[in-house]
Amino acid sequence: MITIKEVGSKKDLKAFVKFPFKLYKDSKYWTPPIISQELKTFDKDENPVFNDAEARLFLAYKNNEIVGRVAAIINWLEVKDQNQRKMRFGWFDFIDDLEVSNALLKEVEAIGKTHSLEYTEGPVGFSNLDKVGVVTEGFEHDSPMVTWYNYPYYAKHYEAAGYKIEKGYIESEFPFSNVKPETFEKAQALIKKRYQLTALNFTKTSEVMPYVDKMFDLFNESYASLSSFVAITDIQKEYFKKKFISFVNPEYIKFVIDKDDNLIGFAIVMPSFSKALQKAKGKLFPFGFLHILKAKKHSKDVNFYLIGIHPEYQKKGVHAVIFNEYYNTFTEKGIEYCYRTPELEDNIAIQKIWKHFDPVIYRRRKTFKKTLS
Repeated sequence: MITIKEVGSKKDLKAFVKFPFKLYKDSKYWTPPIISQELKTFDKDENPVFNDAEARLFLAYKNNEIVGRVAAIINWLEVKDQNQRKMRFGWFDFIDDLEVSNALLKEVEAIGKTHSLEYTEGPVGFSNLDKVGVVTEGFEHDSPMVTWYNYPYYAKHYEAAGYKIEKGYIESEFPFSNVKPETFEKAQALIKKRYQLTALNFTKTSEVMPYVDKMFDLFNESYASLSSFVAITDIQKEYFKKKFISFVNPEYIKFVIDKDDNLIGFAIVMPSFSKALQKAKGKLFPFGFLHILKAKKHSKDVNFYLIGIHPEYQKKGVHAVIFNEYYNTFTEKGIEYCYRTPELEDNIAIQKIWKHFDPVIYRRRKTFKKTLS
């Protein structure tokens, strides 16, 4: 018999966060999160997303042992401002038992019906900067810190519960040796001259901070046309500064500004933290932070996390300016492999800018949807 319990205490929340550590203890591809950060994600006093969203967390028990979890999420900005009457769910993990996954999804669906929402979709987080999608191909690769990993049996549980594929995402890779500077070197010089643009490089995080608010504003503008986009609010900017920027080697942040110091392009690349986080086992202390610091400075693999171009400058080759800066930095650092984090399959524009590097899709993931009747 499956028992569902809503998380209502700090003890329950810790059990919710730590359940995947048990589920994936034998997986060499799962990348564990930092436990303290995951706890803060669901702390209403820490995470400003709760100003505009709500979440209820559930644990599934079988024979007095935790066998599954799910976060049922409503983003009210999405529901009220965009009229997307969607019930989100994420952090959805479970043993290979259809009774378990179905019981957890029923909790999500019940909340959606209570609020007269039209459908459920998951796995997704609170916003577009959160993790997304269930892996359907490419289980034999390490998962970056900014994505979820799952066992192959997950997809069949969605289908068994009456869910249909909603969106597809791809992740691709290419060796840095594929990058030929002649594909962008001359073009970027002409583009900078034509539009009076300047590329900004950094060596210290403190140098980046004055531009971060502008970066999030540009993120909102450049990604607004994508499906299910929810803008980052001013108060959330401060939170994401603390959560993400400290993890990024400042040399891997590239900005492009115009003659009036307006930010018109940006890109963030993360060093690969997968191996470091696997060694840290969810804890920063006593030695976890040392593994992370080492990866931040010396990892030979990188993950392209975000890239955004102002709508007025899209299709004008600004990405060539960004690629040129990365080519110089990566050459100096001895980078060997480049990975792209999940991108929508139908985002053809972003895929075109990578075509010269001959990327290979190594993982696919999906979100699933169910109409609430």
